[in-house]
Amino acid sequence: IEHEIILNGKHWEVIPISAKEKINLDLLKKEIFNELNLIRIYLKPVDGEVDYTRPMILKRGAIVEDVCKNLHRDFVNKFKYALVWGKSAKYPGQRVGLDHVLEDEDIITIVSKR
Repeated sequence: IEHEIILNGKHWEVIPISAKEKINLDLLKKEIFNELNLIRIYLKPVDGEVDYTRPMILKRGAIVEDVCKNLHRDFVNKFKYALVWGKSAKYPGQRVGLDHVLEDEDIITIVSKR
């Protein structure tokens, strides 16, 4: 349940919460996340399982190169291609380059040169 109030001529969105009763805490987290323009990217190692427990947090508009830089600076130099599943992919497991723009909750596998 979201409410809006007007204070000093500005519209403010209000989310009533209770830490004690654990009411609307998930909604509050979601709204803070959205207001900060953050996205979650899940990593999937080559021939491995997706790690849904620890997403990489990036700014909205992040590209594959940003993921590589966050993992290790050598990933950009040794980058071959990435496989992406999720909203930004045209089809599951789409092969993309460093400049591919990622979306919230995308899954990515980085394939590097040996």
